[in-house]
This record gives sequence, C-alpha cells and structure tokens, in this order.
Amino acid sequence: MAQRLPQTADGAKTLAGLGLKPDQLPAHIAIIMDGNGRWAQRRGRPRMLGHRAGLKTVRIVVEEACQLGIEQLTLYCLSIENWKRPTFELEFLMRLLRHYLRSELPRMQEQNIRLAMIGRREGLPRWVLKSLDHALEATKGNTGLVLCLAINYGGRTELADAARQMAVDVQAGRLDPSEINEERLSSYLLTAGMPDPDLLIRTAGELRISNFLLWQISYAEIWVTEVLWPDFRPRELHQSLLAYAQRQRKFGALPAVESSPVPAASSARP
Repeated sequence: MAQRLPQTADGAKTLAGLGLKPDQLPAHIAIIMDGNGRWAQRRGRPRMLGHRAGLKTVRIVVEEACQLGIEQLTLYCLSIENWKRPTFELEFLMRLLRHYLRSELPRMQEQNIRLAMIGRREGLPRWVLKSLDHALEATKGNTGLVLCLAINYGGRTELADAARQMAVDVQAGRLDPSEINEERLSSYLLTAGMPDPDLLIRTAGELRISNFLLWQISYAEIWVTEVLWPDFRPRELHQSLLAYAQRQRKFGALPAVESSPVPAASSARP
C-alpha cells in the first residue's frame, strides 16, 4: 500500500475533532455529483445556475480533500448519457468545464494537485480538450491529491472498449487468452494504475450508481445523502468519513470476531 498523504494543520485539527485517525480515511473517494438542476428549480432559477453553484462546491470539496490527505478524488462530471440533454445546456457545461480548468490551474499547482481524466475524448470540443490537455501537462509532476475528472464517461462503454482492445490483442498474438484475469482486464481500463475507490458518495438521495465505475466500485462503501450537490459542504463530507470509519470492510471474508469455529453438531443419539 502506498504511503498516505499528510494532512495540513487544519486537516489534522479536523480529524482530531471528528475523532478519526488518518488510517481510518478512505484513500480514494468517488462522487456522483447529483442535484444541480433540482437545486436551481427549487429556487425558480435556470438549471445553468445550479451547475454554476455546483462548481463552487467542487472547489470546496477539493480543498477539503487536500487538507485531509485524501489520495484521490474522482468526480463524475459528464456521463455519456448526458449528451441527451438540450444543446444549450451541454454548451454551457462545456464552457463551465473550460472555465474551471483555466481558473483552477494556479490553485492546483499551489496545492500540488495532479489532474487526471477518464472518459472518451471523442465528442468533446477541441477548445475544451486544449484546456484539459494544458492542465494535465502542467500538473503531471505534482505529487499530492489526484483529482480525476470523469468526462464523457460510461462504465459499460469502458468495459466494452477494454474487451474490444483485448480481443484485438489476442488476434494480433500480443495477448494469450489464458493470461486474461481480473488484473489483466483492469490494465485495459481507463483507470489503469489507479486504486479502486474505497468510498462512493452520491448526493440528492438517488439510490443508483448511474453507470459509474462499474468494475472499480465492486467493494466500495456507498454513502448517500439527501443534500443536493450545490449544498454539499465539508460537514457532509465529514459525515461520510465517519460512516466509512464505522463500516467493517470484509471483502468477502469473515471479520475476526465472527471467525471462531462453529460448534459441531452432537452425534449422541437420544
């Protein structure tokens, strides 16, 4: 296991106040950021203002994750299915993404954040890719929090693409079918080299995973809050961390307290 990132002074103070130790924290948190549209609609405002408010939450949560020493934060920004939305909303989201990449790059450098991206590049505007590639290149040497943005991403598509490439490699003689196992398949995914999420957070109370990291969250702990994403703040993140620390992660095995042998049935006859 890789060495955990250190907390800032404020982060250490926060953990002490929560009664948590650094080794009780998830190394990798993935978040389905849901509720921007509902947040705006409840206020009688356009959906786009909800997305803008959600961007403010991204900044706050990234800042808190850095302070707490979280190793990776993966945010579900845009799914492949989201292209079904109105054109004007998609255009706004693309411009908001470009604005975030440009405006937050100095902060990423200051906080030693390394940016990563998973998802299909095909279909994204060239002017978005230009800003994205610039930020990826500028932060590639940073050694702090990995901020992974899932853009134009779908879990089923990722698995299908991986299977297709494996088939190509088998046909070309580069891959022996007998060598295909979970580890080899993982190496063909967009998340190759990244740790699987330990904690999956979903906002807005929805009880579904929406085609997000289907392979990678097999053993992730799931925490759902009714709070809409624009209202999500460090207090909700702290609640998720407290809940995570109370879970007993067994990965299919029995916990130590339950591993005592079962008493054998008596063979005595009445």
